[in-house]
Amino acid sequence: MQGQNQQQAYDRGITIFSPDGRLYQVEYAREAVKRGSASIGVRAEDGVVLLVDKRIRSSLMEETSVEKIHKADNHIGIASAGHVADARQLIDFARRNSQVNRLRYDEAIGVETLTKDITDHIQQYTQVGGARPFGVALLIGGVDEDGSPRLFETDPSGTPNEWKALAIGSGRDDIQSYLEENYQSDLELDEAVGLALRSLAESHEEGLTASGIGVATVDAESRSFVELTNDEIDEYLDDFDLQAESDDESEE
Repeated sequence: MQGQNQQQAYDRGITIFSPDGRLYQVEYAREAVKRGSASIGVRAEDGVVLLVDKRIRSSLMEETSVEKIHKADNHIGIASAGHVADARQLIDFARRNSQVNRLRYDEAIGVETLTKDITDHIQQYTQVGGARPFGVALLIGGVDEDGSPRLFETDPSGTPNEWKALAIGSGRDDIQSYLEENYQSDLELDEAVGLALRSLAESHEEGLTASGIGVATVDAESRSFVELTNDEIDEYLDDFDLQAESDDESEE
C-alpha cells in the first residue's frame, strides 16, 4: 500500500522525478499522442510531404473543421497527433515566432530554428508546477533558405529529432515499419506522396478516402506550402489503387 501511495505522489507531481528517473506525466502525454490519429512525414529530394488521418467520426461532421495540418510560414508546414487543442496552442506559438523572425531579421526562419523554439517552449511545461505537458507531438516539415528539405519531430518532453520519414499517432509501429522498408533517399515529391499514402493504407484495410485524409507539400524550388485539394488527393489514390470502395460499389 505504501508503494502505491508513493507511485501516486510521482504521478501527480510533474516536476518530481520518480526513483527510477521517470517523469510520469510526460509518459502519459506520450500515451495521449499514441491515441491520436496518425500523421506521417516524408522527406524527398525536392521537398517534404505531410499526411494526416483526419478520423472523421460522423457523416454529419464538416471535414474542413478537422484541422491537423497547418501552415506555420510560407515554407513550413506542421502536422499533429494527440490533443488538437494543445496542437493549436503550439501552432500559434510557431506562427508568432516565424513572424517575429521576419520582422526582426528580415528573413524567413529556419526549419530547425523554429523546431527548437517550439521544443524549448514545450520543455518549460515539464518543469513548472501547476501545469501539465502538452499532450501532442508535431511533425514540422519545410525547406531552408538553401533549398534543403527538413523534417523534424517534437516530443512531449521537449526533445527535437530530425527524420527522413516518420509516423506519429495510432498505428505508428505498422506505418513506421512500412516506411523503413520502402523509403529511398532519392524520392521525388510525387513519389513521397505515394509512399505516405501507401504507408497509411497499411492501417486501413478498407482503403482511403480523400475526405478522410489531408496532404500538404513544401516544394524545395518554390519554398511554398501547398495543401492538396480532395480532387488532387483522389487522383493519387486512384494512381496507387488505394481508393476505398463506396457503399454503392460494395452493394453490387
